[in-house]
Amino acid sequence: MKIISQNDKNAISSALAVLNSGGIIVYPTDTLYGFGADATNDAAVDKINNIKGRSGSMSVIAAHKNMALEWMNITSDKIKIIDSYLGGAKTLIVSVKSGIASTKILGEKNTLGIRIPDNHFCNELSLHFSRPIISTSVNRSGEIPMNDPKMIALEFSSAVDLLIDAGTLAYSKGSTVYQYKDNKIKILRD
Repeated sequence: MKIISQNDKNAISSALAVLNSGGIIVYPTDTLYGFGADATNDAAVDKINNIKGRSGSMSVIAAHKNMALEWMNITSDKIKIIDSYLGGAKTLIVSVKSGIASTKILGEKNTLGIRIPDNHFCNELSLHFSRPIISTSVNRSGEIPMNDPKMIALEFSSAVDLLIDAGTLAYSKGSTVYQYKDNKIKILRD
């Protein structure tokens, strides 16, 4: 595992190189450290599932609202309903267009959790990557998410290609998860 500071001028390009090669990164968000990978790459999805000891749906990050909306399978008249649920410590599960992400991370009826973190590194990385980037907490299934890069490196050094170090993050339970379904927003995890 290579470790690089989020403030290093090569942090974004190093992360992009790993993502483009099907590798796994650990990166800081506004809530937790996340495992990241190309959300369209089945093999990369399998790697994250193996690391976490689980399978199923996962969320992705987007750089800004327009990017997130471009992925969604909703009509323009519904944007007002979801607008305030895009950004910050919120994940919105919504129907997405076909081919946006691997079917291995989609929920039922082609749904995907999308986040726009309030984090400069995430936003820059997403802006420069042409596909959605997986964002799932750094932990094994059923364990507490890790927030200390030194502990992350000890635990996952053989499974991850690159760790973007932003120092120890304040403890967070992660983002609040909402679902958009039948023209309504429902809270799934507070």
